[in-house]
Amino acid sequence: MKLVFLGTGGSIPTSRRGIPAIALKLNGELLLFDVAEGTQRQMTVAHLSLMKVSSVFITHLHGDHFLGLAGLVQTMALLFRTSPLEVYCPAGERERLETYLKVPHYTLTFDVLIRELRPGDEVRRRGYRVLTSEVDHPVPSLAYAVVEDERPGRFNVAKASALGLKPGPEFSRLREGMSIRLKDGQVVRPEEVLGPPRPGRKIVYTGDTRPSERVVELARGADILIHDCTLGDELAEKAQENHHSTPRGAAEVARRAGVKQLVLMHISPRYEDDSILLEEARKIFPNTLVARDLMVLEIPPQE
Repeated sequence: MKLVFLGTGGSIPTSRRGIPAIALKLNGELLLFDVAEGTQRQMTVAHLSLMKVSSVFITHLHGDHFLGLAGLVQTMALLFRTSPLEVYCPAGERERLETYLKVPHYTLTFDVLIRELRPGDEVRRRGYRVLTSEVDHPVPSLAYAVVEDERPGRFNVAKASALGLKPGPEFSRLREGMSIRLKDGQVVRPEEVLGPPRPGRKIVYTGDTRPSERVVELARGADILIHDCTLGDELAEKAQENHHSTPRGAAEVARRAGVKQLVLMHISPRYEDDSILLEEARKIFPNTLVARDLMVLEIPPQE
């Protein structure tokens, strides 16, 4: 599981930051969360293949979060993509997205499947699921949580050997949750040689939002919470008016949700030096990072 931050700024690109887009590599898939202008170039710099993107999850239809989609689709068509591309968006926004994708003149070589999601909906995939929640923003908007399935417990090789099992197919079957019948008729069940199930990993991305109780619940126990942090605490009133968050607000959400790490995202172009944002957040939630373009985070399996 690997996160690649393709664009981390807010509203307007700068020489240091693109606008929002995050790539997630998981189980051989490549997922995009938001796809701002410039996303496909950032993917090229990050050595991520456009053709391997299976799904795009858009938080909301403010321009800095989705206007790179048409260019991405056009390039895929120029490269003769044939596999469908799934695009998820908030309920009620499908028609707007379809109209937007019709503006450029290009011939599609694959299907673009636009699917609407409501808060509380779930997308089930092999080995993981994507959960949704409402956020506090003035247009239809979603936060997303990627939750990996539980993994089997650790395999106790010594105990399996003591029961008369041999490495190879028998070990594999038990790891996969199947029982084994020995030659003497004894049955060995998986729970005899496997430890307790290990939790899957969890990543949450809020998109644009004020601090929200719904996000606290969605992010409960997450490995990483990627949270809006458009303005510093000195502009808390302006952030509140514009339905954005400050370092203090994001850090309080992270603390209350019990997440392991907070990553601040959607940084206003006014902050050439973002160290003040980091300081403000770390007063409340020490394990905080400010996202930077092309930053990579590996999320190790939980034990």
